[in-house]
Amino acid sequence: MPEYKHLYRYTLQNANEFDEVEQWRESHRENCKCANDITDAINSHYHDNRLDNCVQSMIDKYGFDRVNWVIANTIREGIQDGRYSKENKKWAEGFDVLSSDQNWHFCVTAHPGLVNVFANQLRAAWNELGLFDKAAVTDETNYENQVLILKPTVLKNEYRQPDFQLFYATDGFGCDPKKIGARVFGFFLKDDEFTSFRRHDFYGVANDAALPDWALDKLNEIREKLVIEDCDTGMEASPS
Repeated sequence: MPEYKHLYRYTLQNANEFDEVEQWRESHRENCKCANDITDAINSHYHDNRLDNCVQSMIDKYGFDRVNWVIANTIREGIQDGRYSKENKKWAEGFDVLSSDQNWHFCVTAHPGLVNVFANQLRAAWNELGLFDKAAVTDETNYENQVLILKPTVLKNEYRQPDFQLFYATDGFGCDPKKIGARVFGFFLKDDEFTSFRRHDFYGVANDAALPDWALDKLNEIREKLVIEDCDTGMEASPS
């Protein structure tokens, strides 16, 4: 699987503040190239009042993240345009594309009706990945000793699978929403790799009903182990 150029998700003003202007420039250039290529793909695949599916070639070239970003930006920049569907407008507003006077540079300039069809095709391709979304989480805000669902954009392309969205949180200030720290430590439920993420990298605590059987089995094993450890600790603390 190809390594795609880094998508910088902040504005030029943010980049100036954090000394990341070169990162912004490289990503902005790639956004503009992506928008131009999508425009060309739409125009070349439209015939007989029909737009052939040209999404996959753009995903293969630029990756899901950038194609999503460019199309979401295009729709957001034309949010009042009635040729974009309500569903696609709602989808686009789910991306944190920060408002900037530079954003029009990477708007797809094909007919908005055709961009709307392309967005439908793009969303369908994303849905085929079968990834977890916000609908799979509960209202629980304390993350410690919970299975969390990572946002798929945090994962590398080769790991963008639902199994790798499941992360067991062990500790870290980020587990508690009342604490200042943001780090959440734990391990991937799939392969036990220990690492950390920021609190906002997660959708939230997974609903047990949304978990596959293998994940439920592993979670039950973890919970049983915690109960045993708590019992052992209690026995050690009790007076002799």
